[in-house]
Amino acid sequence: MAVTIKDIAKVAGVSYATVSRALNDHPEISDETKKRIKEIAKQMGYTPNAVARGLVKKNTNMIALLIPDITNPFYPEVARGVEDFARENGYCVFLCNTNWDEKNEQKYLNILKERRVDGIIIAPVSVGTYEYISKEKEDIPVVYIGSRTEDDTSSYVVIDDFKAGYIATEYLIKLGHRNIAFIGGHDRSTSHMDRINGYKRALMENGLEADINSIMGYSFKKESGYGTFLEMIKNRKVPSAIVAENDIIALGIMESAERHGYRVPDDISIIGIDDIEFGALPKINLTTVAQPKFEIGQTACSILLDLISGSVDSRRVILEPFLIVRGTCKEV
Repeated sequence: MAVTIKDIAKVAGVSYATVSRALNDHPEISDETKKRIKEIAKQMGYTPNAVARGLVKKNTNMIALLIPDITNPFYPEVARGVEDFARENGYCVFLCNTNWDEKNEQKYLNILKERRVDGIIIAPVSVGTYEYISKEKEDIPVVYIGSRTEDDTSSYVVIDDFKAGYIATEYLIKLGHRNIAFIGGHDRSTSHMDRINGYKRALMENGLEADINSIMGYSFKKESGYGTFLEMIKNRKVPSAIVAENDIIALGIMESAERHGYRVPDDISIIGIDDIEFGALPKINLTTVAQPKFEIGQTACSILLDLISGSVDSRRVILEPFLIVRGTCKEV
C-alpha cells in the first residue's frame, strides 16, 4: 500500500500540513524540520502524487503532444524534438494519437484538460481543431505544428508549405515534365491548401494546367496514395509525374504504380514532401522536399514553455523546406 502524507505525519509527530509544507520547501518550515521529514519520507518509500502536487503548485510539469498518425515516421522525429527539450527543462510529455479523427482529437483535449497538463502541442486534424479550441476558450497554452492558423493570437511552428509545393513542382518541370498531377489530403488543412497553391503557381508560371487529386476523408496514409493512383489507372489519367503531399502518400503511389506495371522513375516520376527516414533506403530512394522535423518539435516545445511561464503571449515560426534529390524522378 502506498505511503501517504498522513503516514509520514504520524511517524514524525507533526500535522499533515507541516509534512506537506516541508516536502514542498515552504519558507515557514525550518531547514531542520524539512530535513527530518524528508529523511523519514525517504526511509518510508514515499512517492509524491504528481496530480495532487500540481493542484497545490498550480502546475504539473506535464505537457501533451497530439499527433494524427503514430505510424507515420515523420512524427516520431518531431516527438523526439519535443521530448528532448521538455526533459531538459523538467517536463514530462503525454503522447496522444488522434488517428486523423476529429472526435478522437476532441476527446483527448478534454481528457488532457481534466489531467491539468500545463500546455499542449498539437498537429491538428483540420481547421475544425482551431474552431474547437477557440470555442472552448481554455487557458491552457497551445502551440500548433504542421498547419498554421490565421489567428494572430495563436502560436505555431510550420514550414513554408507554399514553398514546399512550389519547389517539388518546379523540380519536375525542370526535368521536362509537362503533365504533373498532385495527390494530397483535404481542403480543411492550411498545409494542404498552401502546398496545392505552391504547386499551382509553379505550373501557372510555366503555362501548365493543374491536375489535383484529393484523397477522400482525412487520411494521409500509404493506402490513400495507393488507392488514388489506382483510380488514375482506371480512369486512364496517369501523368508523367506526381507531387505527393507527403512521403507516406508517395510510398503508396510507388507501390501501386509498380504493382500495376509502371516503372519508377522510367515510366513515372514521383516526389514527396517530409523526408521520412526510411525514404532514403536504397530500395526506396525517394526524392523529396524535406522538413526540419526535430527542429519543429524542439522549437514548438520552447515556445510552449515560454507561453506557460508567461514570457510571451504568442509566437509564430515558419521554417524553410529544402529539396533532396534521390532516384524517383527522371528527366524526360
